[in-house]
Amino acid sequence: MASAVPVGTAPAARPSLATVAELLKPITWFPPMWAFGCGVIASGLPLGERWLLALIGIVLAGPMVCATSQAVNDWFDRHVDAINEPQRPIPSGRMPGRWGLYIAVLWTVLSLGVALLLGPWGFGAAIVGLALAWAYSAPPLRLKRNGWWGNAACGLSYEGLAWITGSAVMASGAMPSGRSIALALLYSAGAHGIMTLNDFKAIDGDRRMGIRSLPVMLGVDGAARAACVTMLAPQFVVIALLAAWGAPVHAAAVAALVVAQALMMRRFLADPVGQALWYSGFGVPVFVSGMMVSAFAVRAAMGAGA
Repeated sequence: MASAVPVGTAPAARPSLATVAELLKPITWFPPMWAFGCGVIASGLPLGERWLLALIGIVLAGPMVCATSQAVNDWFDRHVDAINEPQRPIPSGRMPGRWGLYIAVLWTVLSLGVALLLGPWGFGAAIVGLALAWAYSAPPLRLKRNGWWGNAACGLSYEGLAWITGSAVMASGAMPSGRSIALALLYSAGAHGIMTLNDFKAIDGDRRMGIRSLPVMLGVDGAARAACVTMLAPQFVVIALLAAWGAPVHAAAVAALVVAQALMMRRFLADPVGQALWYSGFGVPVFVSGMMVSAFAVRAAMGAGA
């Protein structure tokens, strides 16, 4: 599909820096950076001399690996975006030729270079995260063609992998605690529902291009209910675990955050297409706040010798 270039305007030979930044989508970097920070907290270890490694890890999780995933997705989704969001850098023509692909490959290589600074755990995690990024968007796997598989890959990469890596890097490569891993995986499962929120704006293009997102497979209302259940159910398990681990205050705090999410979900469920963006802006920050509360619960338990 040809890129849309204004009549009488010669296509640019290369994209502007502003267009490159738009392709890499800084607004999407926050979740994995936050999850890495949760892993650092849950390690129970003081930053001390490892603060620089923690900072490098946060950069790797967001501006490197997550940014790579955005570039990869935009390149392989350029025909879908021409239907759903023609103003994006590639379908609009502001990212000419194969520059989108070149940037995706370059950022992949740069991410691996940065990951070398974090030792075997950090490098291995970067390989897994980058592999998931390419598998999500690129043929032949193109996991995003199925909403269940694609969203699971994103949730695992954005939340669980980043959390576990943060803990491992702080512990000089030692395996994180079972409690930390359990929480990381539970919040990864919850992030599956968050990923579904992004699909409501692309239903028309997804349906026409054969991408079976959850709104396409289940319908708008069915996908909205599935997203809410997927976000809430793991957090109920988190609350139960925190209470069982002797952290009633932290469990109560997460429970309060879950109640707030449930109240906001009522508005989302009434109009999923119109309110998905609103819920992403207000409900998701409440979800990730529970992640940090849970990380501090693990840290407190480790400090108490539990």
